[in-house]
Amino acid sequence: MKRRRLVIVTGLSGSGRSAALKSFEDMGFTCVDNLPLSLLTAFVEYSQGVDETYHSAIGIDVREKTFTERFPALYREIKTGGSTIEMLFLEASDQALVRRFSETRRPHPLAHGTTPLIDGIRSERAALNEVKKLADWILDTSDYTVHDLRQAVERHYADGDAGRPMIVTIVTFGYKYGAPYDLDLMFDLRFLPNPHFVPELKAYTGEDPRVRAHVMSRPDSGEFLNKLEEFLEYLLPRYSSEGKSYLTIGFGCTGGRHRSVTLALIVAERLRQCGYEVNVKHRDIGS
Repeated sequence: MKRRRLVIVTGLSGSGRSAALKSFEDMGFTCVDNLPLSLLTAFVEYSQGVDETYHSAIGIDVREKTFTERFPALYREIKTGGSTIEMLFLEASDQALVRRFSETRRPHPLAHGTTPLIDGIRSERAALNEVKKLADWILDTSDYTVHDLRQAVERHYADGDAGRPMIVTIVTFGYKYGAPYDLDLMFDLRFLPNPHFVPELKAYTGEDPRVRAHVMSRPDSGEFLNKLEEFLEYLLPRYSSEGKSYLTIGFGCTGGRHRSVTLALIVAERLRQCGYEVNVKHRDIGS
């Protein structure tokens, strides 16, 4: 039986709150943005007994006056009172937030007048520290596109997707830039032949047929690929049967340009032939 859910969506300005609320709305949640704190308790009480708000999401952030001072105590009071309520806190790195505000040219709510953008971001981060501690789920969107955020929200909050095929996302990355933190499965491909040390191949990526031929040139490359395919063919249906809607697989090599990209593209094509919807994201291919 589906359970009642009321989700507070908050976090740092620019971290994706509006996009997250849109995802909730697409899942059939009743969504309210910028709800005044003075109405929060009343909305929670109302939502507990009305079918139309069986699943609800409320967006609140620092634009609400006295949010950082009043919200923590109010949230604790509502939660300890027995109401079904949970919190999603969105954050991102300073660098990502600066880039997003620069691209959209929107003012930061705490960067008024001559206050530099980075100072506004850091002030908000410090002010929201107590709110963040109360979160049921903290999601860092630094490396997320809008589509990545949508998938993450759906994966975490969807009640079920009976009959919907599991969506597989393959992420390639370079270990020297750090491994992604949100993978379900991760494979280290640094044992495969490395085109980086072949002068005529170094400038190309795993998307190039010549690089692919070099990576797959040794017999153990093909052997590994066959064993990996066999493993995934065994494992993925079992994830799907347990109701998992999204699966993220990471392929890593040293720089994230050659070996990981090659294997990701081959595996993605083979999984598509098996009927899976597969997205491929090359995180470090341009580094």
